[in-house]
Amino acid sequence: MSQHNDPIETVEMHTGGEPVRIIVAGYPELKGRTLLEKRRDARDRLDHLRRRLMHEPRGHFDMYGALPVPADHPDAAFAVLFLHNEGYSTMCGHATIALGRWAVESGRVPKTEPETRFVLQCPCGPVAVAVEVEGGRAGRVRFESVPAFAAALDRKVAVPGFGTVSLDVGYGGAFYAVLPAERLGLDMARSPLRALVDAATAVTQATKAAVPLDHPDDRDLAFLYGTILTDGGDGKAKPSINVCVFAEREVDRSPTGSGVIARLALAHARDTAKIGERHVFESLTGARFDGHVARETRFGGRAAVTIEVGGGAYYTGSARFTAEDGDPLKDGFLLRP
Repeated sequence: MSQHNDPIETVEMHTGGEPVRIIVAGYPELKGRTLLEKRRDARDRLDHLRRRLMHEPRGHFDMYGALPVPADHPDAAFAVLFLHNEGYSTMCGHATIALGRWAVESGRVPKTEPETRFVLQCPCGPVAVAVEVEGGRAGRVRFESVPAFAAALDRKVAVPGFGTVSLDVGYGGAFYAVLPAERLGLDMARSPLRALVDAATAVTQATKAAVPLDHPDDRDLAFLYGTILTDGGDGKAKPSINVCVFAEREVDRSPTGSGVIARLALAHARDTAKIGERHVFESLTGARFDGHVARETRFGGRAAVTIEVGGGAYYTGSARFTAEDGDPLKDGFLLRP
């Protein structure tokens, strides 16, 4: 029987329609010196609380959460763990945008106008956040990525049901397989969402088996998080539409901040994204993130880039979640047709 039945309080937000459930009180203290050690402790000892907050009846299949915790990075104002239906992300851009606004308006970081800057420690590393502030109210949020890079270009992968397709793998704080939907016989504007999700899931599973990944910092970061299907555009002349399917078939309602980073790292490796050149990416909700390559760098002995991404987040409410002893479903469940 799981314990930790004290009420858990949250602030509810969304970025581009993608939920961000920020846990602000009631979560037990995590063990570990580093953030990745805390992530492992959350997974190994307190995972029932992730399920309780992300799964039904308090959440849903596509719920997403953020748990602020003390930072171990010397420059960071605080650190965060990202939660979803299957586990714990290493990076999340849409949640970083929401946390930027929340941190300023909640007093978690000192507020300065016209812009408040601070460092957020994510499991993938420190992220520089800049929040526009006017009249005491926080607005648009930008953040700079950890070093991003192309892990594989034009890799041929045999995908059951779709044949052999060519795809790229990019790292933007998490690894993604990226390819136009048309290579799978699909159309971003006309194909049913279920067909896009099924195809992206098949690509993820096949790519995991076919493309080995490594990360210079920690093996906990070396896994394929999901697949991004695109309309084939680059986001320069007009917004490029994409859908990201990650974790356990979870569909991002936002343009996916870490996915934007991965896409721009891949574009820069192909010489189609110049330093400072603005690109715009759009999700199925019509929400948009813009991004650009801020500068080139080196990471783990390979060419890499730092990407800046911007967008807006909004409050939807607050909650106080309880769990009763004797409730057989208190730690959540998922139903998916």
